[in-house]
Amino acid sequence: MTTPVHGDKLLMRTYAPVRVRFVEGHGSRLVDAGGRVYLDFLSGIAVTSLGHCHPAVSRAVALQAGRLWHVSNLFGNELNGPLAARLDTLVGGGAPAGGRVFFANSGAEANECALKLARRYAGRGRHHVVSAFGSFHGRTLATLHATGQPDKHEPFQPLPEGFRHVAYGDLDALEAAADPTAVAAVLLEPIQGEAGVVVPPAGYLAAVRELCDERGILLMLDEVQTGLGRTGTWFAFEQAGLRPDVVTVAKALGNGMPIGACWARAEVADAFGPGDHGSTFGGQPLACAAALATLEELERIDAPARARERGEQLREGLEGIAALSEVRGRGLLLGAVLAADGAHARHAKAVAEAALDAGLVVNAPASDVIRLAPPLIVTEAEVDEAVAILGEVLG
Repeated sequence: MTTPVHGDKLLMRTYAPVRVRFVEGHGSRLVDAGGRVYLDFLSGIAVTSLGHCHPAVSRAVALQAGRLWHVSNLFGNELNGPLAARLDTLVGGGAPAGGRVFFANSGAEANECALKLARRYAGRGRHHVVSAFGSFHGRTLATLHATGQPDKHEPFQPLPEGFRHVAYGDLDALEAAADPTAVAAVLLEPIQGEAGVVVPPAGYLAAVRELCDERGILLMLDEVQTGLGRTGTWFAFEQAGLRPDVVTVAKALGNGMPIGACWARAEVADAFGPGDHGSTFGGQPLACAAALATLEELERIDAPARARERGEQLREGLEGIAALSEVRGRGLLLGAVLAADGAHARHAKAVAEAALDAGLVVNAPASDVIRLAPPLIVTEAEVDEAVAILGEVLG
């Protein structure tokens, strides 16, 4: 019998060395290999919105695992159609939106689908996409270039051409870049998560929608992190009073099961024909079973209302911590900004590590920002506990 190898040494070093190894999770709690319990206020970065190992989702996956795991998309299955219909109704605010859905395995793949669809719809020669500095849309070569973080581009040059970046929230810059003879689409996050939970100026998204309409350009919104109730509405774009042409989702869709989706207006979606795009595992039964159970439970508990209620409590608690200068975001996607003149200024990573040592899981998407994205089922007592831990760490 061979001796077990410590697997971490065989993993590609695409992440920093881990400090904690989690082996179990239930609700808002995680347990490490030593048996210590942590309060999870990151949710796998806005993924486990129903908490860890939610009984309804676990049951749905277990039942499906005993029935059918996978079938090629050359054939049909009984779950991806109902899931597409449910997503279409959520995009439509409770009534069918009349769109079509492509299923993938991640947010990056959902955005890759959106980028290809924009090119197919607009036609050859009008293939440019305008996105924002600070954005994050994925790590495939195309979504990496759509991501507005030039430092991430350099090691992988040359990247696919056809991407333009402008300052987030700057309508004049977007207007100058959105040449209708060359640009197929504008791709934006309603709130920039990886930039430090950055909310655009009031009226910005509505003005972008108007500009895109005037110029015949698609408006594509990346709701991978903000979607499915996290910001207090099913989609963050609802708060801007608009509907995009394309919406991408992933993260919370399967509550941890890998699944992503790209929704598009039917007219736009119909630019794709058989063979234009595909995915071996996209829309497979096991992932769809998890997603259907997740959406059903999110609707049952009125997830957006929970995000609003507990989000307001969390915001108020954070605003009472002297070492924080600002709390950004909406619902239960919040960025706590460290005071520039404080002891912890621009040391958010160290603060996140100290919080982990104290039993609270958060992260630092920017040098001066702590991101909090707890499960939407988080309790009032758990919010108070998290605020107390972070206050003690920052004190």
